[in-house]
Amino acid sequence: MLKQFVFPALLAIALAARAQQPAPGQLDASPTLFTVMAALNAAGMDTGLDAPSSPRLRKDVREELAHRDIPSLAAIRQFVAQHHQADPTAELTQYISFALSVGDPPNFAFRRRDLDLPPEVLRIKDFAKLLAQFYKEAGIGAVWVRSQPAIDGYIARYHGPVTQAVLQVSTYLRQPTSGFDGRHFQIFIELLAPSGQVQRRSYGYEDTVVVTPSAEPRWFDVRHAYLHYLLDPLAARHQEILERKKFLTHQAQRVRRLSDSFQDDFVSLTTESLIKAVEARLDHDPAAVERALYQGFILTPYFSEGLQLYEKQEQSMQVYYPEMVGAIDLKTEDARLSRVDFNAGPPVHEAKPAAPAVTAPAVPAAPLTGAAKTLDEGGQLYADRDKNPANLDAAKRKYLEVLQQTEDKLLHADAYYGLARIAALSKDPGAAVRLFQNALDLGPRPATRAWVLVYLGKLAMATDDPDGADRAQHYFLDALQVNGISDLARRQAENGVRASTKQNKE
Repeated sequence: MLKQFVFPALLAIALAARAQQPAPGQLDASPTLFTVMAALNAAGMDTGLDAPSSPRLRKDVREELAHRDIPSLAAIRQFVAQHHQADPTAELTQYISFALSVGDPPNFAFRRRDLDLPPEVLRIKDFAKLLAQFYKEAGIGAVWVRSQPAIDGYIARYHGPVTQAVLQVSTYLRQPTSGFDGRHFQIFIELLAPSGQVQRRSYGYEDTVVVTPSAEPRWFDVRHAYLHYLLDPLAARHQEILERKKFLTHQAQRVRRLSDSFQDDFVSLTTESLIKAVEARLDHDPAAVERALYQGFILTPYFSEGLQLYEKQEQSMQVYYPEMVGAIDLKTEDARLSRVDFNAGPPVHEAKPAAPAVTAPAVPAAPLTGAAKTLDEGGQLYADRDKNPANLDAAKRKYLEVLQQTEDKLLHADAYYGLARIAALSKDPGAAVRLFQNALDLGPRPATRAWVLVYLGKLAMATDDPDGADRAQHYFLDALQVNGISDLARRQAENGVRASTKQNKE
């Protein structure tokens, strides 16, 4: 029986053997993740191997496996090469998703139907058979057992800070740590993975955070993920209220540094704004509210004020939430945000050295000029198209001006992307496809590339071409491999994969 670390509210749960799937709500390591990373390391994955934070265990396991006769290793190397992603984070991401979608060794059977698997996992589904062979041939069960002292030692570094962070959040939100509507929160430490990663997955009722080695414990990232675990369901439950506040999206679209995942998804933007406000209250750092505002989390000031009222009453956040979001006054908040010059950046405040969870202020962005300013104006006109139909034509003129003002390929790609969306709205799919392809050929920034691929997939689905569903699926899958894809684009691409798969079967 091997030791596991559990949150205080779960101390009554009997400790399970490491060979079994860990009980929900624990800070632990996963034999499945360990096996996946061992296979990737044996196949030659060396990203971050010499980083100062990379533990000795990773090199020891690599060396041990290098001296073993593993017949399946050649096929694993070929498989990894065929599914290689140019970006190291994207490479790791697909295998973490895979590991969280299969069961325990030695079989690694999938825990969900194909229809419910993330698209990036479907692409590497056949890895399960190779992994089962590798586990047996390489004797990973014994390697896993011998690795326990190193793993337990690293987990011990996280136990205190993470326990404190979880209790801090649960106490503040007045939410027990034992679960939320049947959902479970799990943290896995993985020492064989490249350093410096904290990745969160939410599959069904399971929220999982995978933490790889770092110089100092990334407890603040775990706390952020735990806030999502508790607050995301509230946003989903009260989405109808939030949709009535969506008018404020146009203010977020003024912030060029804000990612598309928030500019295009008001529910996610609202939740992230609330999380930033909670973190500022927990860290006693009022300046963090202003920093979050200038980063584009436009409702953080409102929630910071609302949390001060929340703290003076006795209801849990679960009960108080609909009242707080329902009280957002569109006129008041729109006026507040209209006074903010997002390009100027926030006033500089003295840093607080005793608050490790606070992100340092971003360097203020220089005011936009030239073609960048024209592009930004076109984006604002496009975002405001519902207010005034003439804005769409004005946006088109701005995008065309960008093509004349600069030779910058990234700005040209963004301009073609804007023109393509206007063509799609104007029910001219042929022009839209050509313009999206122009944007793609210019090597756009990742967020733009992902959206271009999603749009091309949707347009392919809408054609009468018998091969349309196949082409659409190709676009959607390519979009999911873009490192930097927004949450909204990811969800639309995942839905597109399912829809195209269903259409092919019919």
